[in-house]
Amino acid sequence: MAYKKILLALDFHSDNDKIIARAKEVVEDNDAELNLVHVNEPLGMAYSVDGMAWSEQVVMLETSLRNESRTKMAQISTELGVPSDRCFVGEGKAAAEIKKVAEQHDIDLIIMGTHGQSGLQLLLGSTANGVLHGAPCDVLTVRVGKD
Repeated sequence: MAYKKILLALDFHSDNDKIIARAKEVVEDNDAELNLVHVNEPLGMAYSVDGMAWSEQVVMLETSLRNESRTKMAQISTELGVPSDRCFVGEGKAAAEIKKVAEQHDIDLIIMGTHGQSGLQLLLGSTANGVLHGAPCDVLTVRVGKD
C-alpha cells in the first residue's frame, strides 16, 4: 500500500533534521503529499508565591513560544516546499493534537521522532507512545538522540 498523505510531526529540537530526512525519503518513495504539524503544550497553571503573581510572565512566555513556533514552521515549510494550508501549529497535549490533525486531514502515515525513553520516562509515556496508541493511521517513529 502506498501512502498518499503523510503528516510529519516536529518538535523543533536540534534532532529534527534526521526526522525530516526520513520523511523526505518516504514522501519521495510514495509520491505522497507532505503535511507538517507542531504542537505547543501549555506551560501550566500560573503560580502565585508570597503575593507575587507569575501569570503575566507565563502568558508572555507562552505568546513568545507560539510566535517562535509559527516562525519555525514557516521556515521549515518553505525549505520543504509545503504550502501553508498543509502546516498546522496546534495547542494542547501533543499526542492528542497530532492524532486530531491526522484524522481531520485523512492522513495515511504519521512520521515522528522518538528518543527511546527508559525508566521513569517510559512509565510516564511519551508523545510517540501516545500517538501510536489510538492513531487513525500507520505511525513511523524515527529514533533520534543517542546514536
